[in-house]
Amino acid sequence: MRVWTVSEVKAGTLTQCLGVARHIDSEPHTMIVQKSLRRWRTGLLAPHRKLEQPEPDVIISCGRMAPRHVFAIAAACKKPPFTVHLQTPQPEFARRYNLAFISRHDWTEEKSRTPTFRQMVGVPHQITKPLLQKTRPAARARWVKDQGRAIAVLIGGSNGAYEYDRETITRLVHAIRQLAAEGWTVLVSTSRRSEPTILHHLLELKDDRIVIWDRSGENPYRDFLAAADAFLVAKDSITMNCEALASGRPVFSFDLTRIQSDKLQKFERFHDDMMNGLGLTRPFEGKIYEYPFEYPNESLRIAKIVKEEIQQAR
Repeated sequence: MRVWTVSEVKAGTLTQCLGVARHIDSEPHTMIVQKSLRRWRTGLLAPHRKLEQPEPDVIISCGRMAPRHVFAIAAACKKPPFTVHLQTPQPEFARRYNLAFISRHDWTEEKSRTPTFRQMVGVPHQITKPLLQKTRPAARARWVKDQGRAIAVLIGGSNGAYEYDRETITRLVHAIRQLAAEGWTVLVSTSRRSEPTILHHLLELKDDRIVIWDRSGENPYRDFLAAADAFLVAKDSITMNCEALASGRPVFSFDLTRIQSDKLQKFERFHDDMMNGLGLTRPFEGKIYEYPFEYPNESLRIAKIVKEEIQQAR
């Protein structure tokens, strides 16, 4: 089956689409949309009325800008593609998608009454345990001092729910120093959302056991995931928490200064579900320890559901 993905420029939305798509089509066609398609862009004015690529059998989308593009593409196809959205669709598109997968923290009783809506744990992505196990020896040889214990610290940026203020950065720096003092090799990765002041304070940490990606050269993010024996993940990213969990190794959530908002409530519902509902993560309280959990491969599970639904529709 030929799969197209339609997502925003955000890395988190693209990786969700590709995580599912590559279980159906090893080389999906990727479309990045910069803005929402205006309602009047139809007929001769529609940007997707002539498809340069072979028509998709399946379109997988994520992000609020994507749906109008998805259905403009679908309208240009000779055979209607099977459409999948990886978050709650806006009301005008809710019943147009063949399937929509919605994270548990966004699930409501009302959504359960829509037969095309399905629940998912966290968000899908492209990281798998076999992938990390394959690259782990080389990653540890490159990044881990004396082949001892390693912890990856994954940091995002202020996002309307959480803020990296002075107090938060101070606590973060103290935690990294303490972990290094306890003998951990600390592998610190920031994201494109990270404010410059975060990286500035991190780069002042001068310790042989602390490795900071300074955002020059190739991003070692996947190497850090593979090399780590445990994770400390800032609460501002849902995707990074889910990617770390795919390793099967302990994941501790680092709390940030909270910004009272609807977005904060959404994130806190996610973390409460992952910690207390599913027992997958733990709050960081200064100590790192082992605990048992089983994290599902949501990308694979969703892809299987999509393929089963397509088969049944034939």
